Amino acid sequence: MIPVTVMYTRQCRPLSIAAILDVFESVNSALLRRGENAAFDIQLVSHDTENVIHNKYNTLRVKDAANAKLILIPAFKSDDGDIKDNINANLELIPWIMKQYHQGAEVASFCTGAFLLAATGLLNGKKATTHVLATYDLARNFPQIDVQPEEVVTHDSGIYTSGGATNTFHLLLYLVEKYCSREVAVQIAKLFAIDMDRDRQNYFATFLPTKDHTDTLIATAQQRMEEQYNKSATIEEIIGDIPSSRRNFVRRFKHATGITPIEYLQRTRLEGAKKLLEKTNQSISEVMYNSGYNDVKSFRQLFKKGVGLTPKEYRDKFNIIRTN
Repeated sequence: MIPVTVMYTRQCRPLSIAAILDVFESVNSALLRRGENAAFDIQLVSHDTENVIHNKYNTLRVKDAANAKLILIPAFKSDDGDIKDNINANLELIPWIMKQYHQGAEVASFCTGAFLLAATGLLNGKKATTHVLATYDLARNFPQIDVQPEEVVTHDSGIYTSGGATNTFHLLLYLVEKYCSREVAVQIAKLFAIDMDRDRQNYFATFLPTKDHTDTLIATAQQRMEEQYNKSATIEEIIGDIPSSRRNFVRRFKHATGITPIEYLQRTRLEGAKKLLEKTNQSISEVMYNSGYNDVKSFRQLFKKGVGLTPKEYRDKFNIIRTN
């Protein structure tokens, strides 16, 4: 059997742990019903064993844990402190995860568990994703990571990450297919009613730009873009009189927000277009003009690239005032 180590982290989200265990348990049960051997030997690794509620499994303190084949890092609770606090609460797990990876183990994080994985340095230079509302913080705090906000699952050199919430199941299915077979993965997908073909999560995202920095010049630029995004103006026209050289401004802007000024304006405009598609019956052309665009073909292309759906598909999925 394949040793699967689930990290029972401090401030972990219980639902994340439950989903991971449920899927791997279900795989083992399905194989046993077919007269085959179970595929996964599941153990939990934690700082201590007193607070682990899943007493069905072999639970080890990290200092006593043996070599692992596959390490799974669950999501953190979103309402339980700053993400840096969550990382600091789990610092003693980091050396063990690093050691196991360098000895040949594969490591997967789910949702905001990517932040703990990022703190190991193992994601540096690699592609990664996380919950759509946390991708900017991941990029800002760990600039050496190639953050992929739109991806549901990433895999790079034995490191795996998933987007938020139900995207956990897509990474779990990916791992089941890798370690068992496509047939088993399809069986589990049917059991949990998971659509296996989802490859983007960006249409679930809401652009919530970072504003908890202390750079007043950048804050002024952000405010201008948010107030004037619906005008057909270039970034230079909006921030042209900002007292800073272009190179220095771009550097400071990216340091403060995690993205470039052009990306910021683009995402602000797309967010404006999404809200109009959700809450009004404006035509696609009206939505385009009222969110700062003036070319239909360009707008459709940028919307599809940034959101993952066409404007019409987005309206059909999320409009809240449609009549039956």
